[in-house]
Amino acid sequence: MARSTKPQGEVTRGTTHPNRLRRADRWTAATQGRLLRSVPRPLAVDLGYGASPITTIEFHARLRAVAPALEVVGIEIEPDRVAAGRAVQAAYPGLSFVRGGFELPVDRPPTLVRAFNVLRQYDEDAAWRAWDDLTARLDPSGVLVEGTCDEIGRRAVWVTLDRTGPRTVTFAAHLPSLERPSDLAPRLPKTLIHRNVEGEAVHALLADFDRAWAVAAPQSVFGARARWIAAVEHLAATHPVCASPPYGGRSRWRLGELTVPWTAVAPSR
Repeated sequence: MARSTKPQGEVTRGTTHPNRLRRADRWTAATQGRLLRSVPRPLAVDLGYGASPITTIEFHARLRAVAPALEVVGIEIEPDRVAAGRAVQAAYPGLSFVRGGFELPVDRPPTLVRAFNVLRQYDEDAAWRAWDDLTARLDPSGVLVEGTCDEIGRRAVWVTLDRTGPRTVTFAAHLPSLERPSDLAPRLPKTLIHRNVEGEAVHALLADFDRAWAVAAPQSVFGARARWIAAVEHLAATHPVCASPPYGGRSRWRLGELTVPWTAVAPSR
């Protein structure tokens, strides 16, 4: 694989905390575990992991639990961040750290790429180009999981893409602290965040989800999970919702997740 002499991309702020990406990791292990077990020498990349390697270490542990043969490579532009990862990698078989960027300097096309809180600093056009660049480097069966979350991981939204483009969008929240589903809007990926306006599909989805949340208010006596499940079921009457495993159904909804097809939120272009 051809390698650039200079990493492609910009250094991120590097903010990270333990368990910040637990929701995305849990979802990825559940929905992509079969894929990771089905290919020879599966490789997962954690792109732009930040100032600490902790979330890459957690990513490695959670995915190896469902795909023991998986190798994980953490990639960062900043040399000091790479050094911090290399200082601990010997303790984690199958985990390594390299310097790089969107060019993905690994020895084979990855089965999975995770890029969280990486594209927030780019403009929308650059984010679309990054999606194209990253998906072109995937294994033919591979996926890209790209999204954003808040500082402690209570609110997150991510898009799953394959080499043909975006396939699904997942909204995930810590339900006891959620006031309304549209509180997730600030976590929309860069390709969608500026589209949360009247006339765009993502705006309609979130507005209707808020209405469904209000309708489901009586379920709050049974807890936030019951209210979320009822709201998702109400939303499904008017919007396409992934309602079957592994992406949907009550087992996923009770975790504070909602996954919809990309077509449910795709921007008007």
